[in-house]
Amino acid sequence: MTLKEEYHTIEHMKMFTFKGGIYPPEHKELSRDSKITDAFPSTRTVTIPVTMGGAPNECVVKVGDRVVKGQILAQSDKYISVPVHASVTGTVKKIGPHMVTGNTEAPCITIEADGSDETAYMAPLDPFTCDEKDALKRIKDAGIAGMGGASFPTHVKLSPPEGMEIEYVILNAAECEPYLTVDYRTLKEETGKVVDGFAIELRLLGAHGIIALESNKADLLDELKEAVSKAGYADDMEVRVVKTKYPQGCEKNLTLALLGREIPAGCLPAAAGCLISNVGTVCAISDAFRFGKPLIERALTISGGACETPENIRVPIGTNVGDLIPEVIRLRNGEVAKIISGGPMMGFAMTNAMFPIVKGTSGVLFLTKKETSLADETPCIGCAACIRACPMNLAPVLMARTIRSGDFEQAEKYGLTDCIECGSCSYVCPAHIRLVQRFRYGKNVVRTRKTEAKTKAAAAQSSGGTK
Repeated sequence: MTLKEEYHTIEHMKMFTFKGGIYPPEHKELSRDSKITDAFPSTRTVTIPVTMGGAPNECVVKVGDRVVKGQILAQSDKYISVPVHASVTGTVKKIGPHMVTGNTEAPCITIEADGSDETAYMAPLDPFTCDEKDALKRIKDAGIAGMGGASFPTHVKLSPPEGMEIEYVILNAAECEPYLTVDYRTLKEETGKVVDGFAIELRLLGAHGIIALESNKADLLDELKEAVSKAGYADDMEVRVVKTKYPQGCEKNLTLALLGREIPAGCLPAAAGCLISNVGTVCAISDAFRFGKPLIERALTISGGACETPENIRVPIGTNVGDLIPEVIRLRNGEVAKIISGGPMMGFAMTNAMFPIVKGTSGVLFLTKKETSLADETPCIGCAACIRACPMNLAPVLMARTIRSGDFEQAEKYGLTDCIECGSCSYVCPAHIRLVQRFRYGKNVVRTRKTEAKTKAAAAQSSGGTK
């Protein structure tokens, strides 16, 4: 079979998609042709969360200190943690709570840039000749965490438990969220860096790589295949096309579609012999080795109908979105009905734009009333549309009913903890029920109850042991 015939087959094979899912308007044409450009906050200040992935960090700087771009600001001695670094050179002006994505407050370090180009990067390190432990240490020291949104420490992901074999690493180039195009632009503009970072991951795991590309990005297919071949990795990685459908980029859906393997409930992809990585993450890995550069900047999409200038930009980590308005982000007067950090399906609606861009921020959307769902909820009519749309094969209607009645144990039995909060059910619900919000609430209750139960059990055991 020729490559052309193979890819034609891939696009039509059942294994390269999944049951369920939805087809929301893509709106990617707004920023698809916008090259990634560098931008800087008008206030010359950044507000960097002390922790961005893993265990809480502790500050190693104080107010008044001069810090250099790339210098560690906060870190932890815990294994599941990553340090955070100064994304500009300047003076620490404040250390305290600041609003972050999710409309909660978190400890942040505010730095005012002084215009200096001084940096404190690490020395370059050859990823293919260095010791594996040194390679993993470099990834941790660079503060690299998953840039797809979860911000899980990458060095931990690349260190599977002993005895657990990783056969495949899937590079998630699906970018299935509407509006977002930053991964597309990164693949197009920095193809070589993407391949290099991905190859480093494969070297550490001894696995085969699959670049999962949604069919709406098929124009990149030849470029990616050529870059893989030119770099000498034709035997180590391949490009496969998956059907354009939401949420195709979910790790469980990608694994099932590409490998025909189902990730067991409550488990990570490693349980199915694979890992999922993000386009931005592999670029950060390449930079960490080739230039000694920590993860201190983030490319993202700025889009939405209320935005006059939909585009893809790269900014220092900690840049407050509001500090890009109006110099970089120009909005249509009176048309902003909702601000979302992330994509419209799984992102967070924000109360205002004064929140920092962090390692996991893939986009910021400014939506008009027409683009948002502001309709009031009406009673559930039991149509089962949510069941047909759920990519996890759950019954959202039943989970919502049991949560409403306070029966969280039954909601768990219906699969509450397996819900990925993709929003497909909410999108198709004719009654406009905020299903995802209910499931998030239900999960919080379940987690709180389990924590309380463990605390009581530990206290009882301790009390019994001291008698």
